[in-house]
Amino acid sequence: MSEFDRAAEAIEAGELVVYPTETVYGLAADALEGVAVERVFETKGRDRSKPISMAVPSVPSALQHVRATERERQFMGTFLPGPVTVLCRRREAVPDELTAGRDRVGIRVPDNEIALRLCERTGTPITATSANVSGRESARRPADLDPEIREAAAVVLDGGETDGGTESTVVDVSSGTIHRRGAKADEIEAWLERH
Repeated sequence: MSEFDRAAEAIEAGELVVYPTETVYGLAADALEGVAVERVFETKGRDRSKPISMAVPSVPSALQHVRATERERQFMGTFLPGPVTVLCRRREAVPDELTAGRDRVGIRVPDNEIALRLCERTGTPITATSANVSGRESARRPADLDPEIREAAAVVLDGGETDGGTESTVVDVSSGTIHRRGAKADEIEAWLERH
């Protein structure tokens, strides 16, 4: 059985998987399964009031889980895949645990072959949050993972060292607000002003 099969099975079983993205290593669980999402919060020691984004393999697959306006679709078509998280109105299947009860969910299409393959293989959105204990340094290599994360993960997909650096930019296209400036923030700002 390949690592991808093992990772997909683990996610299906409600377990956690560590995977590389174009920024840092992420912690995956089934984003549509409240209990699995709870496990991510517990493992990270993350504040329950802070929502977690979800990763999908493509913009069309994102649209199955959110209600996106024409402007949001244009934005996604321009910036995804890439280190950008787009906040969109969630559909009913997206659990409160993921969004901290908010009506919007962050969508991410990672620009990393392993992350995209994992998203495709699982057939369900996966959580897109850094694989670290909240407040600690994000991991750019499996060797950098916090012991708590390594212990909690059923599978660690090793993609070598990630490009790291800047975290994803979080943007609410509907209000034209950048909630977190990260990669491509200036380009995004310019796009929001033009569209």
